[in-house]
Amino acid sequence: MVSAAAVMAAVFVAAWLLAPLPEGGRNLSLSVLLGAAFGIVLQRSRFCFYCIARDFIDKRETSGMFAVLIALGVGTLGYHAVFGAFLPVPSPERLPPGAHIGPVSLALVAGAFVFGVGMRVSGSCISAHFYRLGEGALASPFALLGAGVGFVLGFATWNALYLALIQEAPVVWLPQRLGYGGTLLLQGALLAVIGWAVIRRGGAQPRAADAGVSPWQSVLRDRWPPAVGGILVGFIGVIAYLRIAPLGVTAELGSLARTAAAGTGWLPDRLEGLDTFAGCATVVKRMLLSNNGVFVLALVAGAWAAALAAGAFRPRLPSVKDIARNFAGGVLMGWGGMTALGCTVGTLLSGVMAGALSGWVFGAACFAGIWAGLRVVRASAQPRIT
Repeated sequence: MVSAAAVMAAVFVAAWLLAPLPEGGRNLSLSVLLGAAFGIVLQRSRFCFYCIARDFIDKRETSGMFAVLIALGVGTLGYHAVFGAFLPVPSPERLPPGAHIGPVSLALVAGAFVFGVGMRVSGSCISAHFYRLGEGALASPFALLGAGVGFVLGFATWNALYLALIQEAPVVWLPQRLGYGGTLLLQGALLAVIGWAVIRRGGAQPRAADAGVSPWQSVLRDRWPPAVGGILVGFIGVIAYLRIAPLGVTAELGSLARTAAAGTGWLPDRLEGLDTFAGCATVVKRMLLSNNGVFVLALVAGAWAAALAAGAFRPRLPSVKDIARNFAGGVLMGWGGMTALGCTVGTLLSGVMAGALSGWVFGAACFAGIWAGLRVVRASAQPRIT
């Protein structure tokens, strides 16, 4: 408990030291606090998109799926309240500033599908690899390293995909066609239909925690109910967009990869149209600190503090097989995330909250990639009859 308190004290000190900086200090400070909160929620509620999808497909557990639907519902309501305040009438000529609203194309489908396969190979989504660093998962750095390599490969293939598939692809923001009320009704109906389908497929669910457990144990040591994690993820997403930028965990990782590729001459001379899209934008870094960078570092620190408090910090040396598997899955996620302009947090979570069709398409294709990956593994594990 003392170690967890020391980590959180360091987080608050970092936020306090960053706040007075003349160039965006207040945003950096808030990014630290939001990142730590996000890391705590992810670790305590096991909010990992891959784990949730796998448990639903293989074990028919529905609680995690409902947590994602709740996060999307809470975020949709919050986002549209923010949109209504700053852009009262959705305009055909304008998109909400910074929102993750991307082009809908076959490149998006391919990127999301490959990202889903990469999650299956590495065993986690990128955000979960970050929070598992806080749990002592020493194989996760290799997944993140692989994701950086995947981003470089994505930069290499971007121009061809952009000119062939993305350049003329529609960027669909639903409020431009349906208004805010119509979008809320449509997305609410879609979430309800998905929830009904989840219930139909669901099986026996995990037993709830005993009611006699002390509040301290419920908060600090026991896993939080998935629904609580979903509500908090949605709330953090709305606050992040209102004050800084939409939630995302790949912008800094992609920017580091882009900077490294530029320094070695592996980056194309021109990345056609890439910097005109919102999403988990990548840049050649010229500043040490960025909002997304400190957000991700604080995410790891928050998850670390939560794991220490719960006794879940268990470092383990990975095997060569674990390293290879995580690296390969990371490469797939990096290419998929770069091509799809984000990951399960940026393109899916923040995109759907914003009413972007690209978020829905990413979610469907990513789920298909996870399902396909699980099917391949299951088929390969079956004994062959000769």
